[in-house]
Amino acid sequence: MPPLRLDPLTARRFMRRALLLDTPAPDVGSALAHLGYIQIDPINVCGRMHDLILRNRVGGYAEGGLMRHLHGGFSEKSSLERGGPPGRGVVLPAAQRTAFEHHIPSTGILVAFTNDAWPHLLSEMRHRPRRSGSWSGRLTPKQKQLAPRLLAEITARGPLSSEDFEDTGRSRAVWGAATQAKATLQKLFFHGELLIARRGEGNRRYYDLPDRVLPSKILRQPEPSAPETGRWEALLKLRQRRLTSLKRDELPHVADLVQPVTVEGCPPLYCLKSDLTLLSEIQNRESKIEKVAPLLLAPLDPLIYDRRVTSALWQFDYTWEVYTPPAKRQRGYYALPVLAGTEIVGHVDPKADRPARRLRVMRRSLKRGHSATDAVRALAHWLGLK
Repeated sequence: MPPLRLDPLTARRFMRRALLLDTPAPDVGSALAHLGYIQIDPINVCGRMHDLILRNRVGGYAEGGLMRHLHGGFSEKSSLERGGPPGRGVVLPAAQRTAFEHHIPSTGILVAFTNDAWPHLLSEMRHRPRRSGSWSGRLTPKQKQLAPRLLAEITARGPLSSEDFEDTGRSRAVWGAATQAKATLQKLFFHGELLIARRGEGNRRYYDLPDRVLPSKILRQPEPSAPETGRWEALLKLRQRRLTSLKRDELPHVADLVQPVTVEGCPPLYCLKSDLTLLSEIQNRESKIEKVAPLLLAPLDPLIYDRRVTSALWQFDYTWEVYTPPAKRQRGYYALPVLAGTEIVGHVDPKADRPARRLRVMRRSLKRGHSATDAVRALAHWLGLK
């Protein structure tokens, strides 16, 4: 199919519309179904990554909305207030769940998936226990001894976290895992023997058996072939970004589903054929969107996730600097790009001071003639801060 030629302005407008930034979805489930997945990250500087992504895409979205959609309205605090034990409570029944947490197979990135993703994760789950790797690979001898105890306790007691197991020893090899219990539970999760049933205070994971987290009809689905899963992964990327480059091994899987797009100064791009009606509407529209209220984008927002496309199409070079040494940071620890109409006009680096109930701006840089004041105030209001 010959490439469709677009000017940069039309391409930018298309990305805004296709990524739900102009017309938000009515609820989390609709946004998740449209985008394919929402990336999850535990760092909470001014709201967590997944919440910052969804606050611009779901009407009336409240902080913590994705986790409530995934797991229900459980909280340790409310359980204690009702006289229940800490770390226990009612979670969303498996039959009512429509989404779950797991990793994109080819990347290891933790995301929220709709249930139909489950069969495509099975092959990777089956192979991980045979591979080396302190994070997701085979269990060490100590972990093999510990795993039956952990699984038995969870079977008997329901969702448990690593802190519910004492005297399991230290694990030095796993980043972010201080105990053998935590490292073992994490590997069992990667291997598909456990799933995240809910989140506790401080984003703590509580694991349970898969048949108590996902509907049985989902778990019974057969493992797809390798080409079928390859097609699913490539389609997932297109749904997440809507206008994106594709790798040489990705394109053959979805060649019948995509439209090649040429934009001056950009690498070869592709969009879904199912989005061509929307693209046609944008090409034929006379109205402009340059005067819409500026938005603060999440650091890993789908609009800017592909750094190469962001640089070429949006003329904005951006790197999430949370893992960059302080002396080398150019924008700040958790800088949020500012989207104003069809331009990314700079960034703001906010930090929530929850004890003082204030949102503080550590650093900002904007193009002349642009302001992020209203966008910062909107973020503060959303966080319940001044």
